[in-house]
Amino acid sequence: MKVFVINPGSTSTKVASYENEICLWKQGIGHSSSEINAFSRVGEQLEYRTRLVLRTLEENGTSLEEFDAIVGRGGMLKPLVGGTYLVDLDLFRTLQDPPGGEHASNLGGIMAYHLGQRMHIPAYIVDPITVDEMEPVARLSGLLELPRLSQSHALNMKAVARKVVREMGKTYEDVNLIVAHLGGGISVSSHRKGKMIDVNNANSEGPYSVERSGTLPASQLVKLCYSGEFSEKQVLTKITKEGGMFSYLGTKDARVAEERMLAGEPVAKLILEGLCYQVAKEIGAMATVLAGDVDHIVLTGGLAFSEFVTREITRRVLFIAPVIVSPGEEEMAALAQGALRVLRGEENALIYEA
Repeated sequence: MKVFVINPGSTSTKVASYENEICLWKQGIGHSSSEINAFSRVGEQLEYRTRLVLRTLEENGTSLEEFDAIVGRGGMLKPLVGGTYLVDLDLFRTLQDPPGGEHASNLGGIMAYHLGQRMHIPAYIVDPITVDEMEPVARLSGLLELPRLSQSHALNMKAVARKVVREMGKTYEDVNLIVAHLGGGISVSSHRKGKMIDVNNANSEGPYSVERSGTLPASQLVKLCYSGEFSEKQVLTKITKEGGMFSYLGTKDARVAEERMLAGEPVAKLILEGLCYQVAKEIGAMATVLAGDVDHIVLTGGLAFSEFVTREITRRVLFIAPVIVSPGEEEMAALAQGALRVLRGEENALIYEA
């Protein structure tokens, strides 16, 4: 089976060709801010990005005719269970005006459907951002008007979970895990027997990351919002793009922060330790969700390449369960594998109900 994978981001589109589980080639297509800013909505980028993708296929000596399916990253849909979803006309239209709002990931399914229709082959999305397998008690925030929402790095976390348990000779449905995705945003999740039953919303709660503030003191945040100094947009920018490590150190590059720490800068050391401290504390909270029945803790994402970060987190949580470090992200492979499971009949494609 051959699968073509499309993973759109805000400043790039990653594409790859897979034959079964083997990646034949992978390439990132960069997009400048001026090119992206020329479009008022994400959906309007379809023709622009598709043209570049087709050019990349040609450069790699590959034709769409070779593929059995095309799979894209999922978008900001309504809450749904994890799995592989067929992109039909209804889902295609929903992704063009998704209930969760504008996000580059919406283009994954849009582009997959657009190209799939040309070749009369199926298009899929896998484990979108809005995967929601939380139990009712996990949705309670403490304020009726503000339910907790499940928005996370579900694609990578579920893929890494499947990968590490497969290497142990088990299945995802056999074990209880805590998986922490450590990237530009941080998601810490509880997985019980194949379901992600709780996770912090990486945009608005949980540990601070290199650029996101995580959970903030509520009353102080309210006062900041009503101070008259900032608009709604400015506050949202502060907590999602100018918070966390960047707020304290003025950099979003953890490698730079580590260099400053190793050069003897005490503030850099404190802020990096604080990030690890908060991740460890969230892992501890997720252990209570599983009532302490945790088989393994998994650390993944870009920050998991940092020996300092993984060591500091491990030091605090090793008493809960053994820690497995699986750095980087498995998104491209996860998308291909999701489509392959359906093509092989190992699971059924799910249908999105608008």
